Amino acid sequence: MLRPVAAGIDGSPESLAAAHWAAREALRRGTALRLVHGWQWREGPAPSVPGGVPRRDGTEDLLTGVADGLRAAHPGLLVHGRPVEKAPVTALLAAADEADLLVLGSRGLSGATGYLLGSISQRIVSGSPVPVVLVRAGNTRRDGHAAAPGGHPAAPAPGGPPAGAALDGFRPDPVPREDSREVVLGLGTGRAHDETVAFAFEAARLRGAVLHAVHVYRAPDPVTAARLAEVDGPRLLAEHERAVVAALGPWCEKFPEVPVAETVLRGRAAAELVRVAAGAALVVVGRGERETRFGTCLGPVAHAVLHHADCPVAVVPYT
Repeated sequence: MLRPVAAGIDGSPESLAAAHWAAREALRRGTALRLVHGWQWREGPAPSVPGGVPRRDGTEDLLTGVADGLRAAHPGLLVHGRPVEKAPVTALLAAADEADLLVLGSRGLSGATGYLLGSISQRIVSGSPVPVVLVRAGNTRRDGHAAAPGGHPAAPAPGGPPAGAALDGFRPDPVPREDSREVVLGLGTGRAHDETVAFAFEAARLRGAVLHAVHVYRAPDPVTAARLAEVDGPRLLAEHERAVVAALGPWCEKFPEVPVAETVLRGRAAAELVRVAAGAALVVVGRGERETRFGTCLGPVAHAVLHHADCPVAVVPYT
């Protein structure tokens, strides 16, 4: 039995956008969507719960309303959920233990500023045993018909609300679409972790999308850069290009239906990846980890992409 896609819900526009994204992903995968709401997701009642309503009743009404709206907007979706009497990090990480994917909403900032991650999201992304996708609301640049399983535009449900309409009283900001037919993978050839590459290929396959693998190697200091440009620059670039082809070769054989594009650049990995991924359906990065005096944190590339990408970001843990 396939494990579900899980989505964190708190009634905010960001979480509702994430729920729509998760619904489409569940349909693509042929599995169920599980909505997760921790009682302590916010300090007070969820923003969509009227004042004076008991907390448990309010959270159950919230989940019921969102689930009903998702079923109307995404015909054939199997969705379930119930309030969890746990703190949000605990509730969502427990849900991740039983899911294949966890989807969270993130507050989007204007322009190319990207995502604003709260402490809860950062802790979940850092600790989840499964990939986590961050989705923001209001990403209207790529709005259009949502992709249905098989890559065809999804028609609105008969009698159901149009995309972005109120879902039983819960009105999200414009819901992110996936008109783009490109999934971008941040690929480090020295550590081409199977989990990250496999996730990206499967995401592209499910969307009928091109997989665009982006590899960035470090720019040397100015003096060395000048020498390399004259002597070793082309040779160094060719070495990295061959490494990319070697890293992707087995996966191209495993996923022959997925068209692959490759880009090799010299520069700062996070900045170049964010630039190339602008307008993509999804950007996929490995989680990476670094130890600090405050504990284990996200790797620098994943951290930067999460804060600056303008599309949904999948962060994949690896061993």
